[in-house]
Amino acid sequence: MKTLIPALCLLTGAALTVSCDMKPRKIELMPYPEAERGGVVDDYFGTRVADPYRWLEEEESDATRQWIEAENAVTEDYLAQIPFRGAIRERLTELWNYPREGAPFRKGEWYYFFRNDGLQNQSVLYRMREPGAPAELFLDPNTLSDDGTVALASLSFSEDGRWCVCGTSASGSDWRQLSVLRTDDGSATGDRIDWVKNSGAVWSPDSEGFYYSAYDAPEKGVYSSQNRFQKIYYHRLGTPQSADELIYEDPEHPLRYFSAWPSDDGRWLFIYASEGTSGSALLYRQRGEKRFRTLFAGFDHDYHPVDCRDDRLWYTTNRNAPNGELRCVDLKAPEHDRVVVAERDSALLEGVAPTGGYLFASYLKDAQSEVRQYRHDGTLVREVELPAIGSVGGFNGERDDSSFYYTLASYTRPSTVYRYDIGTGRSTLYHTPELKFDPEEFVTEQIFYASKDGTRVPMFVSHRRDVRLDGTNPCYLYGYGGFQISLTPGFSPAALLFMEQGGIYCVANLRGGSEYGEAWHRAGMLDRKQNVFDDFIAAAEWLIAEGYTSPSKLAIAGGSNGGLLVGACEVQRPDLFAVCLPSVGVMDMLRYHLFTIGWGWAVEYGTSADEEQFRTLYAYSPLHNIRPGTAYPATLVTTADHDDRVVPAHSFKFAAQMQHCQAGEAPVLIRIGTKAGHGAGKPTSMQIAELADTYAFLFWNTRTPYRRVK
Repeated sequence: MKTLIPALCLLTGAALTVSCDMKPRKIELMPYPEAERGGVVDDYFGTRVADPYRWLEEEESDATRQWIEAENAVTEDYLAQIPFRGAIRERLTELWNYPREGAPFRKGEWYYFFRNDGLQNQSVLYRMREPGAPAELFLDPNTLSDDGTVALASLSFSEDGRWCVCGTSASGSDWRQLSVLRTDDGSATGDRIDWVKNSGAVWSPDSEGFYYSAYDAPEKGVYSSQNRFQKIYYHRLGTPQSADELIYEDPEHPLRYFSAWPSDDGRWLFIYASEGTSGSALLYRQRGEKRFRTLFAGFDHDYHPVDCRDDRLWYTTNRNAPNGELRCVDLKAPEHDRVVVAERDSALLEGVAPTGGYLFASYLKDAQSEVRQYRHDGTLVREVELPAIGSVGGFNGERDDSSFYYTLASYTRPSTVYRYDIGTGRSTLYHTPELKFDPEEFVTEQIFYASKDGTRVPMFVSHRRDVRLDGTNPCYLYGYGGFQISLTPGFSPAALLFMEQGGIYCVANLRGGSEYGEAWHRAGMLDRKQNVFDDFIAAAEWLIAEGYTSPSKLAIAGGSNGGLLVGACEVQRPDLFAVCLPSVGVMDMLRYHLFTIGWGWAVEYGTSADEEQFRTLYAYSPLHNIRPGTAYPATLVTTADHDDRVVPAHSFKFAAQMQHCQAGEAPVLIRIGTKAGHGAGKPTSMQIAELADTYAFLFWNTRTPYRRVK
């Protein structure tokens, strides 16, 4: 490690001190809390499965609360003994503290944009008459709570720009409260909608009201009970929620999602229906009709409305086109359904946006962004020339726009804002953040490796330019692998901190995502889920074989479905990793569907109610594959008390079982956040504190010296 110091000083021009090096002493680990092992046993098709920590599912019970308090005390005591924990937090705060802006977007007579001065807990919404003109404050979410734990979860402006619906969530919960603001002065109208989840507001074209999806108020278990019977309502401005019109419900299918999508001319109203996280149906009715008809039956394929004009609907689908295509259907004669932009073999169609009289199609090719501009008849206008390789966002605008703004980001550069001229196709720089590091000192490469079955899998590998591949580098390997979610380049101050210290930061594009379309997704779901774990394990083995790192220096991380990934790989290959960092993970694959919206993941995982699916789930469920007498890697589980997506009981039970079975000396800790949820809207201060603890744990347990950067 010492040989890297002169090179780093030369690269950064920064002085390094060794005052925060690893100390030659052992951290004293407090005894784990006593966790009663109950006698609960379930019978699944003749297989008896013990669930000794079932009582931890009762998060409001005194026993669970005492266990949480005791576990947090053990974790805090351990982390407090890491000598460079404070230095990591200081440096992470420095790297985080830079002003940043989002892309401006036009609504009515104003251009709105989000700005964060650097360390504000929530970004603030500003507006201006023209881009570049003096800006004024419109909405500051930081004023909604004393500690920044109330976040702006959704935002929707009326067609005339006079009204704005703000969806706020508290303490990280997925529950949202909708309220309406007047855009002329920012005052509240008094309209308020409660018990909204998985929905925002969708305005009617006349700007007199909006559609939303909501559940009945839960009778108990606000953050854990199963959510059933979502309904679509229409709210007319100036009326109470109790007077809202019920637009659609389906009493025969309590576990379906529904959302509304009106055409801009108000002639058609569409209902998007889903039984889970993939596969949808599309219903429709014309103005004046009472009943909805089925336009596209579900739920084998995906259908997403794009634009509706002259009684024709443009939509994207993966029906007979795994990489996605754009089609147009005549709503008066649905048998007339044609391809507008055909499927591309080499790229995934992520979405299409109608802007300025054109259609902008966003593609993913080898997990990197491409954009093409089309006319409504499918004629290609141009392939958009992006200023750099990376991930684009905000490639959309209003129908009459002549230009709009978008962002471009990579692993080594934060989001930069560009202006796009629709007529010429030219991108010009609008805003670049002022940084406290030189992005040119770091490099990202995309490599491809072979998984267990020979499948070619891509991975992004980022590090300092001067790193030597001698197997001594700490490595942070991140993955997700599910739910059609593609991992694309994005900037993280924590990743930069890790790379400053000579770390290798890696993101693997595993099967189960959508990096290569629906075929890639289906290759990592249901009875093929083991492919995802094999892909991740193969990534680790490749990094070791190629000299990027070694097992004693390798950490794996992931959140939610990625937490499941880390947990499954940890119990399958405990010899391969030094540190495991599962965050808000789905760990109990036999009971996940019984809580909140977990039932919606059945299309991805299957459920234990089906005998064949039970066998598959039981074979890889992280909780059920922890073996007594096994030496597991150092493990830091992270979750939060208000996570009502993946309830914290998953992490509680996994940590308790891992502590019970651990035969090695490596610590197994759980960090349980308070007034926080699954991750969305988490205040900056909480993010920094959690990441500082995570990286302190990582560095200490990979025996990596941390050297202060000045």
